[in-house]
Amino acid sequence: MKKLWLLLGLLVGLFFLIPLVAFTSSSDSKEDTGYQVIPDEAIRLRILANSDSDSDQEIKHKVRDEINEVVTEWVKDIDDIHEARKLIQSRISELETVVDEALIEEEENVGYTVEYGENISFPAKLYGNYLYPPGEYEAILVTLGEGSGSNWWCVLFPPLCFLDFFNGTSVAAEGEEHEVEEEEETEVKFFLFEWLGWS
Repeated sequence: MKKLWLLLGLLVGLFFLIPLVAFTSSSDSKEDTGYQVIPDEAIRLRILANSDSDSDQEIKHKVRDEINEVVTEWVKDIDDIHEARKLIQSRISELETVVDEALIEEEENVGYTVEYGENISFPAKLYGNYLYPPGEYEAILVTLGEGSGSNWWCVLFPPLCFLDFFNGTSVAAEGEEHEVEEEEETEVKFFLFEWLGWS
């Protein structure tokens, strides 16, 4: 009987404790995961590498750094999406020059395209515990060579390129082959039942 009263007291304590823990966890979730919510009106940058070879990935990072530096300077004093959009649209040719010069500097002879649009496809990305959903977004898309390598993306406006989305986990689209880690089976023991002698 004493054990039953202890169990009842434990359950009552949990009843009051769980909402408190949930509230604390919710309020601290942004700091714990490190994610940043992307505004509905944002301009992204997506770069597709030629392949997943080390050299092609290094070139992708070189192009990323050069474009990010240039566009960040363009929009640093802009707080209106329409103004940022108009400026970027009018200077795409300058971004092509940036990519061209980066490739020349790396002595890389590979074709590329630079496009800007509102319907650039993005894959899903898991960053910490936060899922950035797939879809079509307004963005600058740079495709290097065949564009068959891993992509890198960030948000140019408002500037969120300090987040390394590349280190997030790509989520395979429906129908794509992907590896799934096998889960180890574990035996769950209900210690309260054992403690009460019910098992």
